[in-house]
Amino acid sequence: MPEPAPFESNAFHLLHSAAKRMSDDQSSGSPNAKRALEIREEILGLFRNNGKRTFRPKEVANKLGYRDNEDYRLCRALLEELESEGHIRRIKGNQFGLRPKGQRLEGRLMVHPKGYGFVRVEGIAEDFFVRARRMDTALDGDLVRIGLAARKPGDERREAEILQVIERGRKTAVGTFEHSGSFAVVTPDDRRLTHDIFVDLDTVGEARSGDKVQVSIDAFEHRGGAPRGRILSVIGSSDDPEIQTIALAMSIGVDVDFRPEVLAEAEQIQEQIPESEFKRREDFRGETVFTIDPVDAKDFDDALHLKELPNGNLEVGIHIADVSHYVATDTELDRSAVERATSVYLVDRVIPMLPEHLSNTICSLNPNVERLTFSCVVELDQEVQVVGFRVVESVIRSAHRLTYEQAQDLILGLKPDHELSATLATLNDMAKTMREARFKHGSIDFDIQEVRVELDDSGRPVRIVPRERRDAHRLIEEYMLLANRLIAERYGEGQPFVFRVHDPPDADRITNLSEYVRAFGHELPHENGHVTPRALNQLLRSVAGRPEAAVIEEAALRSMSRARYDTSNAGHYGLASEHYAHFTSPIRRYPDLIVHRLIKQQLDGERRMPTDELGALAKHCSEREQVATEAERESIQLKKVEYILDHLGEEHKGVISGVSRFGVYVELTELLVEGMVHVRDMDGDYYEYDEGTFSLVGRRSGRRYRPGDEVRVLIVSASVENREIDFEFV
Repeated sequence: MPEPAPFESNAFHLLHSAAKRMSDDQSSGSPNAKRALEIREEILGLFRNNGKRTFRPKEVANKLGYRDNEDYRLCRALLEELESEGHIRRIKGNQFGLRPKGQRLEGRLMVHPKGYGFVRVEGIAEDFFVRARRMDTALDGDLVRIGLAARKPGDERREAEILQVIERGRKTAVGTFEHSGSFAVVTPDDRRLTHDIFVDLDTVGEARSGDKVQVSIDAFEHRGGAPRGRILSVIGSSDDPEIQTIALAMSIGVDVDFRPEVLAEAEQIQEQIPESEFKRREDFRGETVFTIDPVDAKDFDDALHLKELPNGNLEVGIHIADVSHYVATDTELDRSAVERATSVYLVDRVIPMLPEHLSNTICSLNPNVERLTFSCVVELDQEVQVVGFRVVESVIRSAHRLTYEQAQDLILGLKPDHELSATLATLNDMAKTMREARFKHGSIDFDIQEVRVELDDSGRPVRIVPRERRDAHRLIEEYMLLANRLIAERYGEGQPFVFRVHDPPDADRITNLSEYVRAFGHELPHENGHVTPRALNQLLRSVAGRPEAAVIEEAALRSMSRARYDTSNAGHYGLASEHYAHFTSPIRRYPDLIVHRLIKQQLDGERRMPTDELGALAKHCSEREQVATEAERESIQLKKVEYILDHLGEEHKGVISGVSRFGVYVELTELLVEGMVHVRDMDGDYYEYDEGTFSLVGRRSGRRYRPGDEVRVLIVSASVENREIDFEFV
C-alpha cells in the first residue's frame, strides 16, 4: 500500500497563515487591511485586463511590482482566497486564470462509483455533469457551488466544475479497516465515496485489519491528498453476515443504534393506560377488532373491525396506533424519530424509527391487550360508496392477530368455523369493488413481482422465492388507501398539512417509454410526453402474461416520478387522487405522526405548526425515505450475491431484463437474481447497440439480444464488495 500523500504542504501552511493574518487585520481596521484590499483589487484588475492569459503567483507579483515580502505573502494568500471564492481558477502547473463570467449555482453532489458525478440544483430539472478531474475535494452528498462550462454542440447534459464545498453532506463513513506499518486506512463500503480515508493512528484502539468500522471525515482540503478521520466505533468482523448487513445500512446513512437518552426516555413510558383516557375516548373494545400482518412482524400499527349498522350499511373501523399520545414534541424521543424519519426493513432485520419498547410493545396493537388508537370510522353503503366517516381518539382490544397466510385461508373459506371467516369474506368483496373502482378512475395497476431472501440461522441465504401478493395483502392495502384519501380530503384543505404527492411523469421519460414498448409491438398513446393513468393501465394489461411483461412493467415503473412529502397539494398521479396523505403507519413513518398531530390540533382548535417549518420536515422525511429504500434494496442485493456464490459454474435459463452499450442484463428464471453479460465477454462477433430496438446486434452474424428474450447463461463470477454478478452466454 503506497505511503499517503502529505495532507497539507508547508506552502499551504504559509498561505493559510498569511490569509488568517490578513483576515484578522481586515476585521480590526488596521493599515494592513487597507493594503490587503488594495492588492486584492490590483490582482482582480490584472486578470480582468488579461482575460485569456494565465499567471503563476510569481508572475502576478512581478507584474504588479510586489517586492516587499509582506506584499508577496498577501498576494499568494489572496490568490488562494480569490480562487476559493470563484473569481479566478487554478490551472495545471500552479497557474491562475480569470474565471469566465457565468452562472454559479449551488446544489447537492451525487458521485458515481467511477468517479464522476452530477449536481442537482433545486428548481432546475436537469442535473449538471461533473468530470472526476473537476471534482476538487467534493464528496458524495456535499452541498457545492459550481461553475458551468460552455455547452458543446451535441452535449446531452451541461457540464460543470466544483468551485467550492459549502457544506459536507457526510460527517462519517463505514468501511473496511486496514492497518499497515505507520499508517492505517478505511476503504468505504459506499462506492460513491471514491477515496480511502486515512486514519489517525491514535484513534485505532481495538480495530483490527479486516474489521468493519465507522470513521469520521474530519478534513479533505487538497484533491491530491486524501480525506482524514478518526475511528469512531468498531462494528465487527467483515466476515460476519450480520455485520455485513449492518455495515451496509450504516454506510448508506442509516442510524442503527439509539442514543442512551432516547432509550431511557422510552423506558419511562408506562404500558398501563390511565382511566382518564378510557373516559375521554370512543371505546371499541366491544367490537371484534383484528390485525393482519406478516408472520415475522412485531410492530402492528393498524387494525380493522366490521359491523352492520341498523340502516343496513356497513361500518369499517380503521384503527391506527396513537403514537402521538406517547411521543410528544421537543423530547429526545421525538428528536430521534425526526432524525430517522422512517423504519428501515433490511433483509434480515428491522431498524425501527422508535425504540422497541414503544414500537413492539406500548404502541403496537398486540392481541388481547388494551391499546390507544386514532381511528377512521367509515360508513359504506351496499354499493361500497362512502356515506360518511369520523376520526376519533379511541381505545381497542385486538381479538385476533392474523398472519397474511391465515387471513388468506379465511378468505378462501378453508376455516368456515373461525369467528372472522364471514367478516374477512365480506371485507374482501368490498375491497375488490373499491379496487376496481379505483382502477376505472385511473389509478395505475402496478403489481411488480418482488422476491424474499430466506436466511439460515447464521444469516446466510439459502433460497430466493417470489413474494406472494394475495387477496389478504390487497384487502389491507385497500382500506389503508381509503383512510389516507379520506383524511387528506377533509383535513388538508386550507390548513397546514403534509400530503403524499406524486407528480405526473416527466414527458421525456414517457416519450422514451413509448418508443421502448413500440419495439415490442405495443403502443402507449401520449401527447408530447403527457400520458393519462388509464393509458398506462391499458398498456400494463395488454402485456400481462406475455414474455416481455416483466421488463415492460419495470420500464413503466422507472418512468414514474418519485413520490414525496409536501405541504403543497399537487395530488397523487399514480392513485389518480386529488388528495392523499399518509396516516396509517405512525410507528414506522414520521409523516404519519405529523398528520396525527395536525388533525388533533384541528379537532382541538390549537395553534398549528408554521408552514415553513412543516415544509422543511416534509423534505427531510422524503430524503430519509430515499435512504431507507436504498438500504433495503442494497441489503437484498448483498444477499443475492452471497447466494449466487454457491452456484458459480452452473448453467441456467434466464430472460433478458435490459440492454445497454456495455452488455446484456439477464434475470435467472429459477434463482431470481440478475447479472450482466458484458460485451467484452460476447465472443465471436462485434456487437453494436441499436437504439431503435433497444438491442445489441452482431455486425457479422445479425444475432440480436433484446429485452424479453429467453437465453441460457453460465454463472461466471460474483463480487460481494461491488454487489455485482457476471454471466456469459452459453
